[in-house]
Amino acid sequence: MSYSAKIGPSILSSDLACLGSECVRMMECGADYLHLDVMDGHFVPNITFGHPMVECLRKCVGPDPFFDMHMMVSRPEQWVQPMAAAGASQYTFHLEATTNAGNLIKEIRQNGMKVGLAIKPGTTVEVLAPWAGQIDMALVMTVEPGFGGQKFMEDMMPKVSWLRSQFPSLDIEVDGGVGPSTIHKCAEAGANMIVSGSAVVSSDDPRSVIAMLRTAVSEAIQKRSLDR
Repeated sequence: MSYSAKIGPSILSSDLACLGSECVRMMECGADYLHLDVMDGHFVPNITFGHPMVECLRKCVGPDPFFDMHMMVSRPEQWVQPMAAAGASQYTFHLEATTNAGNLIKEIRQNGMKVGLAIKPGTTVEVLAPWAGQIDMALVMTVEPGFGGQKFMEDMMPKVSWLRSQFPSLDIEVDGGVGPSTIHKCAEAGANMIVSGSAVVSSDDPRSVIAMLRTAVSEAIQKRSLDR
């Protein structure tokens, strides 16, 4: 098993007037990566920010922090090159938003980024399977994408378990309603990349929340390796 616990605060939950300093603060509090939600008002009924913001954030935080771009957009092909140029590290697109995932995966790689593939709650996990060998990460949404603050959907955990059983070394991310009260379900199912918004960002002590989330996942990974 070559995967490890990684915690990525969702910066959309932070004070948007201070995004640069919030990104720095999250990294200083022990975040492994930053999760950046891009919404276009078409694929999801909300609008956030685009590549100009990412470029500014990259200049602000420097070259090291890993930017996981969650592209909730109806034409993911359109933004690959602009995001790569802006300093994105990983381009996570929705399987529901494209008719040619293979070409898109290839284009993302050609532009020097890692590849993430996301599915909405209503999408069956099996449709991810043909692409699992070509991607770096699978994202199982645990809320309907588009808005923060939704309730965690525990019935998505069988998807995570299935992916972990079929693809033991794949990075598997969960996003939506994940925090101290729901982390153990995610960890036990096999998720290792944890997106957490307000539970981390709005906490009085983000450092301890990040550490708690990471410990829960690390312990589940260790238990899984012992059980094999």
